[in-house]
Amino acid sequence: MSIPPSVTAAAAPPPAPAGTLRASRRPSSLRGTLITIGVLSVIDAIAVFGLFMLFLQESWIPFGVVLAVTVIVNWIYLRPGWLPAKYLTPGLLFLAVFQIFVVVYSGYIAFTNYGDGRNGTKDDAIETILLTAQQRVPDSPAYRLTVLDQFGEYFFLVTDPEGEVLLGSADQPLAPVSGFGTDSTGRADSLPGFTTLTFGDLLGNQAAITELAVPLSDDPNDGALRTPDGSNAYLYLSTLSYDAATDTFTDTTGTVFRDGGDGAFVSDAGRELIPGWTITVGFDNFVTAFTTDNIRGPLISVTIWTFAFAILSVATTFALGLFLAIVFNKPTMRGKKVYRLIMILPYAFPGFLSGLVWLGLFNQDFGYINQVLFGGASIPWLTDPWLAKFSVLFVNLWLGFPYMFLICTGALQSIPEELTEAATVDGAKPWAVFRLIKFPLLLVSVAPLLISSFAFNFNNFNIIYMLTGGGPRDVTAGVDAGATDILITLVYKVAFGEGTGRDYGLASAFAILIFFIVATVSIISFRQTKVLEELN
Repeated sequence: MSIPPSVTAAAAPPPAPAGTLRASRRPSSLRGTLITIGVLSVIDAIAVFGLFMLFLQESWIPFGVVLAVTVIVNWIYLRPGWLPAKYLTPGLLFLAVFQIFVVVYSGYIAFTNYGDGRNGTKDDAIETILLTAQQRVPDSPAYRLTVLDQFGEYFFLVTDPEGEVLLGSADQPLAPVSGFGTDSTGRADSLPGFTTLTFGDLLGNQAAITELAVPLSDDPNDGALRTPDGSNAYLYLSTLSYDAATDTFTDTTGTVFRDGGDGAFVSDAGRELIPGWTITVGFDNFVTAFTTDNIRGPLISVTIWTFAFAILSVATTFALGLFLAIVFNKPTMRGKKVYRLIMILPYAFPGFLSGLVWLGLFNQDFGYINQVLFGGASIPWLTDPWLAKFSVLFVNLWLGFPYMFLICTGALQSIPEELTEAATVDGAKPWAVFRLIKFPLLLVSVAPLLISSFAFNFNNFNIIYMLTGGGPRDVTAGVDAGATDILITLVYKVAFGEGTGRDYGLASAFAILIFFIVATVSIISFRQTKVLEELN
């Protein structure tokens, strides 16, 4: 069957306007070209600096990634066309850096022993152990010293007792150099490419310079030069000797320290040398979380309180927000605009700032609540475990009900009044109308928001950390956990807290557990909301 010419003409795509084709082929304006070149110049300058630093640190994989990304970005923005790529590239880069990399790296850390005392490689640990165990050799000869600076790194330019001039840094053993300048005493005091530190510079960086140890040679057992005054350096030897053949340390008493297999050198008596190094431990962090008594107990308590805090926060804020929305939805009520403006004021304050304000109000001795509302009573709002939990929920209610008030107001106003009028005509009471008609229809709109609010409160770090800091502290716990800690604050304190040290591996394992909990609850909840959608 032949196709009528009119049908063929209708099915064919309309020709693009001539003006559109001319616009797409039109070269970029001079202003746009200059802006592109200017922005790329800044990006390239930052990238070159980063590549230079990565090259000095011999970090070849990050070096290759940065180089490849820089080349691709320049190719995309200097090439004509490819407009979608030009818009998508910034977003994809930020997504890769701040989302994908963070998630992947956290997952990797969860399977390591990375933390205080185990945050480097084995070679770094050996070098650090030798350096920290160093003591000055009695009557060691003085090396005349000049401290140099190059790109923020300090170097020792020393003139040894025989007159030979050597240069070295913390990462570069001493080696002979040439081309140096000397002062009137014959001491080397300058070198091309380096900046000689003045007396003021030495005083301003005294701590860093006195802690600097420059290896005498590639063999760490040969010792290092250190300086107490910035003008002379002396030989320091370690009280521990390292044998690379047997991979052991031996101290002056003959005690031998071997690689214990868990990222540290350990003696037969169980004595451990600090620092250790990072190794992969598999699922040990997850096993530790569930099998160590003084960690498992606090973890279970914190998990239960996290669910209670999230559920109660959503329930109380939703109940109060819905009640106020119903009240302010009455057509006969006067001054609704003023009341609504006052109601949303707590929503305008940052959560962490509100936490600090309420911290002062709840102060047991000087807080406004105890001094004014309770006549000077000494009520431990933040130091008693149960009162602290009540205080956290109360402050979160104060912060969260305006949001629920707003969404409930919008949802109520979207329900047709004809339904209410029809039910009233059929003899339904106001409570029955609300319970059987308005509330189910309201849930259709707000249920996804309630789920997202639950997820938010499940990780509501600000209010907990700023108000109670997770306290009061559970002194029996093996981790820094308190009565009001939720999982996210527990993760923070395990990773960065000062109470029991920093254990990034265990904290990352906790973070993965939180992810699975929140994901599971969200999936189940969203599936349940499909039942509500059938009401429509």
